[in-house]
Amino acid sequence: MNSADIIRNKTILIVDDEPDVLESLVEILQTCRIDTATSFSDGYELLVSVNYDMVILDIMGVDGFDLLEAANKKGIPALMLTANALDEKNLKEAARKGAAYFVPKEKMSDIDLFVADVLTAVETRKNPWIQLFDRLGGFFDKKFHGTDWREKEKSFWEKKLRNKF
Repeated sequence: MNSADIIRNKTILIVDDEPDVLESLVEILQTCRIDTATSFSDGYELLVSVNYDMVILDIMGVDGFDLLEAANKKGIPALMLTANALDEKNLKEAARKGAAYFVPKEKMSDIDLFVADVLTAVETRKNPWIQLFDRLGGFFDKKFHGTDWREKEKSFWEKKLRNKF
């Protein structure tokens, strides 16, 4: 099944403080039912009052890690999206706090694939971080100047990749 079929008619909340990012994501995910918010408070209000298949959360501008906590409480998988917070520390923090995926904004043109990865992982009860590292591991290695970031946290990442979602 291709990503378009997997994401069709899924209900997704996107919270990002950049209107152009929201516009791009809505266009890419046009087969989904999308709600958007540009602030923490608006995003939180929607998150707690509507049932979503998943959420896409900016880390910096809308307190994405706090929204991640609310999504986890409702059992909604969250994809973390970032530009300025793209570093090893925030990648690990997203994983530690229960995010299903971590995507740099420069890769958001493929958001449909990443959303499909998360939804498929949820449906099959598999760990989405395995697919994340298959798709973006090389990108992270390049961005973080080699694999040293993984080696420094080897036991954490091995455990994270072993666990079921």
